[in-house]
Amino acid sequence: MNESPTTQHVADRYRALAQRLTDVVTAVPSERWKSPSPCDGWTAADVLDHVSTTEAEMLARMEFGAPPAIEGLAPQQAWPIVRDAVQEALDDPERALHAYDGYFGRTTFAATIDTFYNMDLVVHGWDIAKATGLDDRTAISADEMQRIGAAVESMGDNARRAGVFGPALDVPADADEHTRFLALLGRRA
Repeated sequence: MNESPTTQHVADRYRALAQRLTDVVTAVPSERWKSPSPCDGWTAADVLDHVSTTEAEMLARMEFGAPPAIEGLAPQQAWPIVRDAVQEALDDPERALHAYDGYFGRTTFAATIDTFYNMDLVVHGWDIAKATGLDDRTAISADEMQRIGAAVESMGDNARRAGVFGPALDVPADADEHTRFLALLGRRA
């Protein structure tokens, strides 16, 4: 039986994945933020705005105090503010273990960050890299592909709901692991 990760482990994983997304954001040429992303109808900037906005909304839902003031900021300006606020909450064991009734039942802030928001950091980091011409082949590690793949499979049909992932795509039998993983998420390599 797999043990749940400790709050410190979740905080450390978020820190590492958020830094990877920050590295992608920093590398995006300013003229590429309006480039279309793999998320239908969204630009690279829209993807980053989604990450920042949903994380800020999660902080507000947990009632940890006023969420960071990001309204009106460019996504590249909002992201570090929200990232740091989430990290601060995860680094505080009391807030990390804050329990609430989530979509799938009773859970904690840290568990939700680890299950859903860390996945967003990885997948949307890839989306931004792909949209802006950065090296998207290195945006997702083998460990994260395995972890996210297992999470998507465990979500069943919920993974295919509107606003989550699109339908899985067919790939050739000889497709590499990266291509198969992206196809599971409804994305083309």
